[in-house]
Amino acid sequence: MRRLKIFTWHVHGNYLWYLSQLDHDFYIPLRADGAAGYGGRGRSFPFGDNVRELPAEAVASRQFDCILFQHRSNYEADQFDILSPTQRELPRIYLEHDPPQQHPTNTLHWVDDANVLLVHVTPFNSLMWDSGRSPTRVIEHGVIDQPEVRYTGELARGIAVVNNLAARGRRLGADVFQSVRRDVPLDLVGMGSQVLGGLGEVPPLKLRALESKYRFFFNPIRYTSLGLAVIEAMMIGMPIIGLATTEMATAVQQGLSGFVDTRLDNLVAAMRQLLGDPAEARRLGQNARRYALERFNIERFIRDWRQAFADVTGASRQRPSLTTTMEK
Repeated sequence: MRRLKIFTWHVHGNYLWYLSQLDHDFYIPLRADGAAGYGGRGRSFPFGDNVRELPAEAVASRQFDCILFQHRSNYEADQFDILSPTQRELPRIYLEHDPPQQHPTNTLHWVDDANVLLVHVTPFNSLMWDSGRSPTRVIEHGVIDQPEVRYTGELARGIAVVNNLAARGRRLGADVFQSVRRDVPLDLVGMGSQVLGGLGEVPPLKLRALESKYRFFFNPIRYTSLGLAVIEAMMIGMPIIGLATTEMATAVQQGLSGFVDTRLDNLVAAMRQLLGDPAEARRLGQNARRYALERFNIERFIRDWRQAFADVTGASRQRPSLTTTMEK
């Protein structure tokens, strides 16, 4: 297919970095005030030349092949502020990163448009949203392997990675983390983690090297999408422990790559087992890596996104109908 010019906003840095592995050009807006979505490339990720900044005031005069929305504000407000009427009629995709935040099963997605492809990042999200008239597709996460980083697990502690956990409360599992930490040695990494005695923010490309020394990765989150941090930990060969909610229930193979449960005492027991049995932790971690390479490899992710862009723009030789589909 031909190389496309795709306009989007910088919403999730990790996701944009993985998305930029496609052989298309991505244009992101830049404003002097650095408002959400308008911060340009930033310095956290080694974006290639195919991720290009555009002054927000210049966006309306440029030509694109597709508009990619990634946040409700992009769709309901931003597009009317910076896109021309012609650009707003281009092929459009809405990338939904999260499950519904209001009612878990009865929330109608705000897009609800037969002309906009709604992409969900997990099968769970697609199951829970009422996607209305929008054609839907699941494109699961894909992450880049870092061959120089592999699990060693010599540190008899667990690690959790959540940004601003204290401020985000029960949904992200602040109480879960603090409860478990009373029984098991745990460290917390992420923006604002110092409030809970954590280690602070770690540059994204250095995070896996830090994690690799810990015995296990703990995900305390009750309700959100499947975090890229979980998959990245699996990719280096870490065993995963977390709540058996959302897509975590399928991402972790019970007793094979880690443990998931809705009872904290069972999770604490599993953590203690791994703290006392490094060989078992290595076994689980090796299985976790094999599963991540199979399900969340970057090559599959690129293929899925390449097909989605081709379908909505007609860039492929045969343009399939955008009927509702569920991709594995």
